[in-house]
Amino acid sequence: MSVTENNVSEAMREGVVIPATSRAERFTSYDVEAFEVPGGREENWRFTPMKRLRGLHDGSAAASGSATVDADAAPELKIETVGRDDERLGAAGVPSDRIAAQAYSSFTEATVITVPKETKTSKPSTVKITGPGEGKVAYGHVQVRAEQFSEAVIVLDHVGSGTYADNVEFVIGDSANVTVVSVQDWADDAVHVSEQHLKLGRDASLKHIVITLGGDLVRVSPTATFADKGGDVEMLGLYFADSGQHQEHRLFVDHAVPNCKSRVMYKGALQGDDAHTVWVGDVLIRAAAEATDTYELNRNLVLTPGARADSIPNLEIETGEIEGAGHASATGRFDDEQLFYLQSRGIGEDAARRLVVRGFFHEILVKIGVPEVRERLEAAIEAELEAVGA
Repeated sequence: MSVTENNVSEAMREGVVIPATSRAERFTSYDVEAFEVPGGREENWRFTPMKRLRGLHDGSAAASGSATVDADAAPELKIETVGRDDERLGAAGVPSDRIAAQAYSSFTEATVITVPKETKTSKPSTVKITGPGEGKVAYGHVQVRAEQFSEAVIVLDHVGSGTYADNVEFVIGDSANVTVVSVQDWADDAVHVSEQHLKLGRDASLKHIVITLGGDLVRVSPTATFADKGGDVEMLGLYFADSGQHQEHRLFVDHAVPNCKSRVMYKGALQGDDAHTVWVGDVLIRAAAEATDTYELNRNLVLTPGARADSIPNLEIETGEIEGAGHASATGRFDDEQLFYLQSRGIGEDAARRLVVRGFFHEILVKIGVPEVRERLEAAIEAELEAVGA
């Protein structure tokens, strides 16, 4: 037995959790007890301020309230409230951490949104999810089902106060074309931990957009998988953290079938003392996933001292028969030279700062494709800049 094998065997006897060496070994389960209580040193949790999770991670956060779900939906959509035993639930994916498993085992009702087969909705649909209220805890579950050859734009708008954990599923049928926007615009006291499961059928297209603005601690973990050939997923993200906020986005794109495409682009800005953002982007191209085309990008703009951005892209390739694969990540402080250039052209400092930030986010904003959401984002960015007198 080698030294490494001996160390592994000893660790197993002592009950030590051995981290997976490959994302292909990623553990998933609906059973809460199948996951050890995280202590904060694990790779999946090392950036998360565990004390601010309010017990979501250790089972002490019992449900004490409920989130409310209100819809302003296109008439073509079917929206249902279903029980835990609905056989459609869980179709897009299985929880990959203890909080997601806790949320899956703790919700009492789920919202299922269906886009019927061969239907193109007449307008964007907004589903507003309001937290349980300050000092209360709730668990939730939402599933979006886009049947074959359907087209829709759906916005999930998270607002209000409280502590909330959920699983969100996107089941995208063959040749469906869907845009979904998940907005986290919580009150300052809110904690939100969300695992989002994206499953694409044959020749399906999904634009998945995550926008994080509010909350005390927000952690969103989207996972994209492909059920058949020809799937195309675009995962976009925009986040803006200010003093004391922790915003964490953990993505996993699992290419397990041939001829699929993924594009990931997340951009974030930070300002104020102890503002902290985390972006982790994992892409796995399995041996069977020939002709895969994938690229991921993360950019962070640190506007003031005292803010911190962590960015970790990971790319794992098990086959050489691919179309292309790559990743890029960069974090930088506000460019004083760019600011000076604009001021030398007669633009005041405040206006110049706004122009730089707008330019930084422009590439994401133009891709959103939902005018109401874009206008709201632009206003929110302006408000954030006003808060520090930019």
